[in-house]
Amino acid sequence: MFSMNSMEHPKTEAFPSRIICLTEETTETLYLLGEDHRIVGVSGYTVRPPAARLKPKVSAFINAKIDKILALNPDLVLAFSDLQADIARELIRRGLNVFTFNQRSVDSILQMIETLARVVGASERGEMLVSQLRVGLQAIAASASRFRYRPRVLFEEWKDPLISGIRWVEELIEIAGGEPVFPDLRSHALAKDRIVAPAQVIERDPEVIIGSWCGVKVNKGHIRLREGWSQISAVRNQHIYEIKSTYILQPGPAALTEGVRQLHAILAHVVGAEVDSALAPKERIDADLDSKGRLPLKGEM
Repeated sequence: MFSMNSMEHPKTEAFPSRIICLTEETTETLYLLGEDHRIVGVSGYTVRPPAARLKPKVSAFINAKIDKILALNPDLVLAFSDLQADIARELIRRGLNVFTFNQRSVDSILQMIETLARVVGASERGEMLVSQLRVGLQAIAASASRFRYRPRVLFEEWKDPLISGIRWVEELIEIAGGEPVFPDLRSHALAKDRIVAPAQVIERDPEVIIGSWCGVKVNKGHIRLREGWSQISAVRNQHIYEIKSTYILQPGPAALTEGVRQLHAILAHVVGAEVDSALAPKERIDADLDSKGRLPLKGEM
């Protein structure tokens, strides 16, 4: 019989020590918090940070290797949204602890980071990380405030059907200096509710088109050849760009750092503005911005 006074029981870990992350953003967050030693399994789509690729891969996005997860004996599994509800349900049925986040906005991404930090006993580091991210976003917004105008932006998260308006990206576009052409779509969490007709895009006439097709390389020729799109300002002026989905469609630290920096770099290029080197992307950006795949910085223009 268990007794609170018994000295025979080993001391339990105060915080989860064997965590499986079914999406990349919680993995990156734990690394930034210095708590990556707790991770025993990750999504097969994990790219950031590179060291995380060495962890056992246990899932895709909407499916997972349940037996492999069970074999890793996790004391906590971190999931994301309704898209992983079936995985979460099965793991709960198998007796595992599952924490499902549902962050869809910039503020809720920051809340996710703070919550996860508390879960692993790193509250102070979580607060510091969130503070650093806020400062970075404020610096981008301050730089964007000096643009001579704010270009209209279409962000494509999928090509057919055409899906746009994912909330955190729309908010980051505004921070980075642009105006989303479908601002009303951000209130819809589900992708099926954010499908737009190509003819609607013609009506909104975006000056910039940015694609990030969920891991599929953006085909700019396909965009240009859509019926009637030759009259769209972005197509006429050759302002079609790509941001890799790992930087912008991951609702976590990547979107609030590299993702927003790439958005800002693209929009600065479009309006002819300089970007301070401290705010420039750290990863390779769309090669159409210049021959080296980077944005001219202050002093180079």
